[in-house]
Amino acid sequence: MMSKNKNRFQDFFENEKYVSLKNHLYNYLLRRRAVEKAMQNEPKELVLEIGSGISPVFTSWDRIVYSDVSASALEMLKKTHGKGQCVVADAMNLPFAAESFSHVIASEVLEHLEDDRKALKEISRVTKPGGALMVTFPHRHFYFAHDDRFVHHYRRYELSEMISRLEAAGFRLVDVQKVLGPLEKLTMLLVTACASGWQNFNQKRRFKKTQAPPPDFLIALFKGLNKFYAVLAWLDAMLMPRALSTVLLIKAKKI
Repeated sequence: MMSKNKNRFQDFFENEKYVSLKNHLYNYLLRRRAVEKAMQNEPKELVLEIGSGISPVFTSWDRIVYSDVSASALEMLKKTHGKGQCVVADAMNLPFAAESFSHVIASEVLEHLEDDRKALKEISRVTKPGGALMVTFPHRHFYFAHDDRFVHHYRRYELSEMISRLEAAGFRLVDVQKVLGPLEKLTMLLVTACASGWQNFNQKRRFKKTQAPPPDFLIALFKGLNKFYAVLAWLDAMLMPRALSTVLLIKAKKI
């Protein structure tokens, strides 16, 4: 993600306890599950995850490079994860040699970029012929709302639109999977509305921003509730038709 489009949820996760909370959010758990499953039977070599921030979605492979425009996010990732290499990089100008990676992962990244087509061309350049790209992205134009603006989405995508962009960059579609459904959209609308209200309240009252970590019992409760909610969100995604999916995963092969 571009630094000027910093995900405002990152404001809440500036120490290791908050990172732990972020890594247990129900929607992150389901995206990670979807990517890990899609990568399971792939003949992997060196893998690149773009826009990993502090919460990568592919963590079961050691030969991996995590990249992000935020150096501080990658420093935190080194502390909390430890695997792989971390490289500060702009997705639209990747600092890697051509055909360096057998697989590239971009989960909830393209919608944050001004020029997503340029980023896809860069991804294609650094992917080996026959290599694979895993993309998760926010689906359907009609879902674009306050929560998208809150996290600085430039756009949502129709499935046909994403396939067209991938083909133009030199990839062919292999598979499409549902990741999240309408329940996720309703949840995020509520969460971001509350977060916006809290931010506005703090600004009016001029409260100082505190970094005190939450107590351990609240962390345990948060994790347990998100695991439970992840099951509900997964059932919602599986039961709803793909036309109503809010997040999709595409696997594409480099031609």
